[in-house]
Amino acid sequence: MKKMQTKHFGEISYEPEKVLHFPEGLPGFPDDKHFMLMSENEDEELFFWLQSIDNGDVAFTLMDVYKVLPDYDPKVEEEEIAALGEIDDTPLLIYNIVVIPDYVRHMRVNLLAPVVINLNTGFGKQIVCANSNYSIRFMIFEELERAKKKLAADKADAGTNA
Repeated sequence: MKKMQTKHFGEISYEPEKVLHFPEGLPGFPDDKHFMLMSENEDEELFFWLQSIDNGDVAFTLMDVYKVLPDYDPKVEEEEIAALGEIDDTPLLIYNIVVIPDYVRHMRVNLLAPVVINLNTGFGKQIVCANSNYSIRFMIFEELERAKKKLAADKADAGTNA
């Protein structure tokens, strides 16, 4: 295990073999090519962090948008995916970068350029969708609230039907 100091998480430990490689970096961060995918706990399914190993000050909040927008359907060019290496039975991870300002109701997510990760190869890339009808600043807070209410209602229904 290696250790590093980060701005947002303090000292973290990581296994070098689990480091993700972004050969092109991320837009605006071309020198950050090595990242750790982190979650607050093992059961976290909605928000994640992409912590740069190259710079402890750089971390991105990621979101599994499918949990909130199940119809999200980014189309990407085949050659963009090919850059991530051979794809077999393991699905690609697709996350979106989230900006969470002080006023959380203004939380926005970049739907136009998802972060795509091939866990088999350890390569990742932020890819601009070919279907450009998605926004880079989609206001997600109300959708999150709707999804929470639906989940609570589904759990309540499951409890009464048990």
